[in-house]
Amino acid sequence: MQFKQIFKSWLLIALGVLIASNVFAGIRYSDTGALIVAVLLLSLCNVFLKPLLMLFALPFIILTFGLGIWLINALLFLLVGKLVDGFAVDSFGYALAGAFVVSLTGAAANLLFGTTRVQVRTTHSGGTSSNAQSRPKSHKPLKDDDVIDI
Repeated sequence: MQFKQIFKSWLLIALGVLIASNVFAGIRYSDTGALIVAVLLLSLCNVFLKPLLMLFALPFIILTFGLGIWLINALLFLLVGKLVDGFAVDSFGYALAGAFVVSLTGAAANLLFGTTRVQVRTTHSGGTSSNAQSRPKSHKPLKDDDVIDI
């Protein structure tokens, strides 16, 4: 990852935590230094702990259709609240709300600035299907776009 992307990610997390602390009474910071330390620690947790937690919780994440990731984010938010002096998260409910706001902030930035790009490429294969000889002659022949090549 480039430094510019790391900085943008850190800035989005900082904005999300700042918004969450202003919206919810259960998320507080005493001064700007505590906020910066909390955001840095949350960023480090997202880089190092989150992938590990997601690996162990993969069946749960699949069963909950991805909502388990939100719970992991909330646990990390709560952990940072416990570790950083001057940054407090009162309960798991507030941690869920804070994680939700941080996620929404990142999603909104991606929608506004288009940082996430998905490209889909399709190819058209010429020629005939490999199973064309094994089909009975009574069926009408398949066109190339009727067959899914795997």
